[in-house]
Amino acid sequence: MRPEMAVLKGETLFESALAGELRTRAPLAERMRPRSLDELVGQEHLLAKGAPFRSLVERDRLTPAILWGPPGSGKTTIASVVARHTAKSFVAMSAVSASVRDVRDVLDAARQRMGMEGRGTILFLDEVHRFNRTQQDVLLPAVEQGLVVLIGATTENPFFELNAALLSRTSLWRLVPLDRQAMQRVVERACDLENVIMEPGARERLLGLGDGDVRAVLTVLEVAIASSESEAIAGGRDHVLARSERRLELREDHIEKARSAAYARHGADEHYDMASAFIKAIRGSDVDAGLYWLARLLQSGEDPRFIARRLCILASEDVGLADPQALLLAAAGAQVADRVGLPEAALNLAEIVVYLARAPKSNSVTVALERASADARAYPTAAVPSHLRDSHYRGARLLGHGVGYLYPHDDPSGFLAQEYRPAEVAGRLYYDPNPRDQEPGGTTPAPEPLA
Repeated sequence: MRPEMAVLKGETLFESALAGELRTRAPLAERMRPRSLDELVGQEHLLAKGAPFRSLVERDRLTPAILWGPPGSGKTTIASVVARHTAKSFVAMSAVSASVRDVRDVLDAARQRMGMEGRGTILFLDEVHRFNRTQQDVLLPAVEQGLVVLIGATTENPFFELNAALLSRTSLWRLVPLDRQAMQRVVERACDLENVIMEPGARERLLGLGDGDVRAVLTVLEVAIASSESEAIAGGRDHVLARSERRLELREDHIEKARSAAYARHGADEHYDMASAFIKAIRGSDVDAGLYWLARLLQSGEDPRFIARRLCILASEDVGLADPQALLLAAAGAQVADRVGLPEAALNLAEIVVYLARAPKSNSVTVALERASADARAYPTAAVPSHLRDSHYRGARLLGHGVGYLYPHDDPSGFLAQEYRPAEVAGRLYYDPNPRDQEPGGTTPAPEPLA
């Protein structure tokens, strides 16, 4: 197998020199990028010896794949290693900047390469979720025909972002955040590369910032090294700035100064996962957990109107008639939060969270609607009974519309028994009151369920 990527073949001396210079000037995370499978750290379920993904790469038989994982988990790094283990041409593109024409040009080149050289093409698409539907449709035939082996990298849930047709033709490989042990190995390698020693407290502080994102950790480390270098210059120790000779020492305060380089993730997948945890905590009547997830959502930049909408839904879905006031409070709180805006609106949302979490719970309305919806789907053409049809226009009575309808207000009790549904679903029971439901005043006879 060729040790270099196909796109490097045919480089001019100038391009080769430029590439070498960039490698020395590149950010630490880029200079730390592994060049072989054995150098990769973490993702043992994919990359350990004998693991399916590694076996496919080693045999150069990788099929179309989607690498799905959080930022800094190694998606681009894995792709770069694949490039060094394949006899195919390797072409990398960013879905952020690539146009439909760019995609067509790559496919045309792949077609020519296969016809003239008999060599296949691996197309790596970073941030593949940023491709719109049209661009994905352009790719689909080439992937189906085997013209290109697509490797897509995404931080977002591919089931939300990719065409079902394209997703069905690829293997989904999920990457996980790197654990603390893997992160420590990477940090130790980086310190050796930069000729840096770290105090134990600094190392612990650094590892605590990454949240599984090795790129974020290396970014903080690089900023901390720069801070230490500036300190050395101020102290008149210029000689330590030669990387091969220096022995910089990093303290915890260096890491603390650089921590602003770290970032918090909140992509679409995290959005739905946190929203799910938020709702389930309130449904489970855990006030503190509900407040925690509310705080997480707000700190990640979530739109308070989205949170308010979810609370309004929960007020009917999970509290329901056990406390009919819950919906009124949720709706009022949502309106106030929209008018007030953040940061004060957080108090309005927190009040609703506490109330809903402490309220009694009933899903009787939710179950009733689901039962009714099932019958509506099962009998979509069930005719409206004649006595219930509109009779307010000329000739309606001649058609039998409204004939036999009993007007409830004509009876002193305000109730007259009659059938209000088509024959196909007559007598079915949908609403089954929960013992916690607050029934309105008075009683209304309910139809008995069918045997």
